[in-house]
Order: sequence, then C-alpha cells, then structure tokens
Amino acid sequence: MRVLGIETSCDETGVAVYDDNQGLMADLLYSQVALHAEYGGVVPELASRYHIRKTLPMIHEALALSHSTQADIDAIAYTAGPGLVGALLVGASIAKSLAFAWEIPAIGIHHMEGHLLAPLMSADKPDYPFLALLVSGGHTQLMSCQGLGQYELLGESLDDAAVEAFDKVAKMLGLPYPGGPAIEAMARTGNPSRFRFPRPMTDRPGLDFSFSGLKTFTMNTLRKLDAPTDQDRADIALAFQTAVTATVKIKCRRAVEQTGLTRMVIAGGVSANQALRQSLEVLTRETGCRVYYPEMKLCTDNGAMIAYAGLQHLLQGHSEDLAIQVRPRWPMTDLG
Repeated sequence: MRVLGIETSCDETGVAVYDDNQGLMADLLYSQVALHAEYGGVVPELASRYHIRKTLPMIHEALALSHSTQADIDAIAYTAGPGLVGALLVGASIAKSLAFAWEIPAIGIHHMEGHLLAPLMSADKPDYPFLALLVSGGHTQLMSCQGLGQYELLGESLDDAAVEAFDKVAKMLGLPYPGGPAIEAMARTGNPSRFRFPRPMTDRPGLDFSFSGLKTFTMNTLRKLDAPTDQDRADIALAFQTAVTATVKIKCRRAVEQTGLTRMVIAGGVSANQALRQSLEVLTRETGCRVYYPEMKLCTDNGAMIAYAGLQHLLQGHSEDLAIQVRPRWPMTDLG
C-alpha cells in the first residue's frame, strides 16, 4: 500500500510518498525559516500563504519522484493537529479534496504521533512497548507507548516547552530564529565551568517539565553583565543548553525507573541536538535502556513521518469522512 503524506502544521511544508514494501519513495520539504527569521518567530498568516503556494506543486513533484500516478496512491495522510489553525486547514483542505477526487481515504494524523513514529522508519527500530520523549515546538512530553494509538502521558511541559525556551533565550543572546541550532553552535566555544544554571523541577518527584524559570534565570544572568562579550554569551549559551539536557536526562531516568521499559524513542526537532544525544548515551550506559532516534533529516517537521503514520493507521483499517476538521489543540491521550 502507498500513502501520500502532507505536513503543514507550522512553518514547513512537507510532502512525501511512503510504500509498505519500498519504504520512503519521495520526501520533499520547503522550509520557511528564512522568511520568518526576519520577524523573530513564525507569522501564522504568512505560513498559511506559503503552504497554499507550495503544497500542490510539491505533490506533483513527489508523485514524479516516486514514479507514482494517482492510481498508485491508496490513501492521503495529512496533519490534522496540533498546530496553527490556518496552516492546518490548508493541508486538510488539499488532502480531503484530493481524496474526494481520487476516491481514496484521507487520514488525519496527530503531528506529535508523526514524530513519535519517525524512528520506526529506520532499519534499526524499536518494538513496542517503549518510552517516548517528544520535544518539538510547543511540546515537551514523556509518553509510554504500548502500541499504535496506545499512549499514556507520563509528564509534559507546564509552561514553556524546551524549543520555546531555546528560541526565547536565543533572542536574549542576539541569535537568529530558530534558537536551537544557533545556541548549540554558540555553546561549542563556551566555558563549562563558569556558570551553573538550575535544573528545573528536578528537586521534587514527578515527570513534568518547566523551562520558564530557567529562561528567567538566563535573562537575569545576562543582565548582571555590564557589557556582555561574545565569550560571555557563549558561556551563557552553554550553561543554558547544559541545564536543559541535564533536566531532560534526569526526567528520562525517572521514567525508565518508573516504567521498567528498556527502549526509548527520542523525537522532534531537539532530538537533533548533539549535546542531548551525548547526555542520553550516558543514560543508556547507566540504565541499559536503549535509545532510538529518527534519521537526522527526519528530526524536524517533514511529510515522511505523516505518510508513515498514515500507512500504519490505514493498515489498521482507520479512515474518516470528508468533512474538513482540524484540531489546533489536540492532546495525544485523545488518540486510540
């Protein structure tokens, strides 16, 4: 079976074709990062307009690259939420229109479930059950995954998610959007012994996250410096990044101990952060819990993960009517 996947939840347009026998046959991405960087963050109206411009031409290109015709496509998967409502509606409208014209099912996919399933496209993939750390956009979540659609929320961000904190701290340091890669690059020249930032919510039980206070601590540290130099900013970037990765590692260790699971998936944009990967490799050695990641190109938003997730749901017999509905807010615990 072959699925066309469409991702339009935020500022990147992704279109892909995934086949259950041949794997990923086409994977296209148009990033709007440079466009939104001028404004210091995503402008929803601009994001929607660019999805309208790019999605259909990218579908034609993906079909050509995969040597597919509309007759070869068995279903269309699209991101139904969470995300920017206008951007989601673009993808949903196109997916439902094509599904109607081609007389095939359309399947709405949860954006974070797409990230969760992305590592399963690799040759070396985990079996259920496994833990999942999802760090993408406004979400930082720890999940217990027993099977497709069988997810238990163990902990989540109560205020700023990790990605949001990276973006805001980057702005404080005069770095461009998106903040994650910029902070990681600046932190490479930082002095690890100069600052020690707090590890939020690790002084109490539980698996929830909170990065708002860490953001404030970073701002106050910066304000104490009269005229911050490049080295000062690098030292702060490293201290902030180290605090985030250390916090995530502590929470992951607790999740492993609480559930007894021996496999963990790390997915979402921050899963590409090398400092986080190194920290979790230490966790692997200490606990025996094996960590799985998506391919580097599949860490950020993409159409491949939506096409793959759509295929899994199609194989389970899932489908929906042609009504155009999206969910800008959509808890993963509502799945199943």
